[in-house]
Amino acid sequence: MAAFQAHLAASGFPGTVGLRVTDVTGAELIAWNAERVFPAASTIKVPLLVLALQEAQAGRLDLSARVTMQPGDRVPGAGVLHDLEGGLALTWRDVLTLMIVVSDNTATNLVIARLGVDAVNTWLAAQGLTGTRLVGKLQLPPGQRNEAQRRGERNATTARDQTALLRALVAGDVLDEAHTALALDILGRQQYRDLIARHVPCGPDGERLYRSATKSGELLGVHHDVGVLFTPRPLLVALLSEGGVDPREHPENADVRTLAGALWPLLAALGGDPGAGDI
Repeated sequence: MAAFQAHLAASGFPGTVGLRVTDVTGAELIAWNAERVFPAASTIKVPLLVLALQEAQAGRLDLSARVTMQPGDRVPGAGVLHDLEGGLALTWRDVLTLMIVVSDNTATNLVIARLGVDAVNTWLAAQGLTGTRLVGKLQLPPGQRNEAQRRGERNATTARDQTALLRALVAGDVLDEAHTALALDILGRQQYRDLIARHVPCGPDGERLYRSATKSGELLGVHHDVGVLFTPRPLLVALLSEGGVDPREHPENADVRTLAGALWPLLAALGGDPGAGDI
């Protein structure tokens, strides 16, 4: 942990970091500002995925049923649906996949509308995820924002909550075997791998040696990544940060490169990567 902190300091990283790493049993390996509340950005999509799959498991949500994206549903930011015409009929499985794999905000809002903000927050509290809260839909124009959003409140989370939810997911505590596998499969196909998986070594074929199942999140100055890293000793990781100064939404964002450069040696050592040295 000292090396991680020293790397950030030497690189001049100006922001605040929350970090928690556990093994798959939930045993804490590293914690730094783990209880600190950060803007959730797109990491809020992890509990939305799990709750939606719980609804599917209970028979209240048919993943093969179709929902029609209306023109007014489209919102800016991450994803692809805002570039497509209204009237597109998507299966709920497609919607959940888009929400995670390309972090689609329009898809996310369809999920939020289906679940309900109050129901999501009740569920979060029941899971003991007391530092995580859904305030409302994403990227809404001012006239459509709810009262809390107009007050400036934002979706929130903590590194402890994210790793606790991941532990429950991997352990099969929140979903049955089939829906757990689906959740991890969707998370494993996320296309943004700029933090946790950025420096995972590759084999001769160019493929990463260790699988990951993650969800990133980004706002101005905010860079997050949470998920499972399948090193020889699998790890549950939540890295949250705010206060970065590089405004670019780009893999070569200087703050992201600094965070990823500090993170991988720590994860390699904790995960039992044979090429890693001491922490």
